[in-house]
Amino acid sequence: MPASGEDGTITEFTEEIKGYREYDLWRRRLRHDIRHELGTIIMLASAVAVSDDVGPVSRTRIQQLLGETRWLDHLLQQLEDDDEAPAPSPERVPVHELTSGIVSGMRLSTGRQVGYEAEPAWAHMSELALWRALRNVIDNACKAAEGRVDVRVTAHDGRVMIQVDDDGPGFNPGPAGLGLGIVHDLVSSYGGTLEIWHGDLGGACVRILLPGASS
Repeated sequence: MPASGEDGTITEFTEEIKGYREYDLWRRRLRHDIRHELGTIIMLASAVAVSDDVGPVSRTRIQQLLGETRWLDHLLQQLEDDDEAPAPSPERVPVHELTSGIVSGMRLSTGRQVGYEAEPAWAHMSELALWRALRNVIDNACKAAEGRVDVRVTAHDGRVMIQVDDDGPGFNPGPAGLGLGIVHDLVSSYGGTLEIWHGDLGGACVRILLPGASS
């Protein structure tokens, strides 16, 4: 015969498990619905991008919007696959091309001057993880900058370095610090490091160092 109160404890535990399963199902359905809507946006934007009545400037902006939307879709896909899945396997990523795309998008969305210099550089990392890391760093720099952000990609001695300088007040804790914590976790998962310095422009200098891959 169960001890006093045991039936109540079992019932509470059962209800808790049921509630978790319902919440998990709700989250999965929500992610599915979001991806479905994103797919609709991607389809419509793709049709507009190739339309004859769209000018070159608008076409460039639409294509950049498409790129951002596709990355968001990749993020949702990763969540949908398995919440407990390990970090994606590293792949050979053209860092200069990926960074160039992010810089192009930031130039369209910010009033800051965003400079970019790069040499061909390939790294071993998840492309999605690198996109998240770079997007965080460059977005933070643009928000902190007074008027200028410089982004540079170099490769030397088997390592790839992405350096982002801004002319803002320098690094301080807060939302930007949280973003850099995410960047650190993403980069360190693939053998990379994150460095924060006082930059030549007077603000923060953030460096991401990654294991290089042959071109």
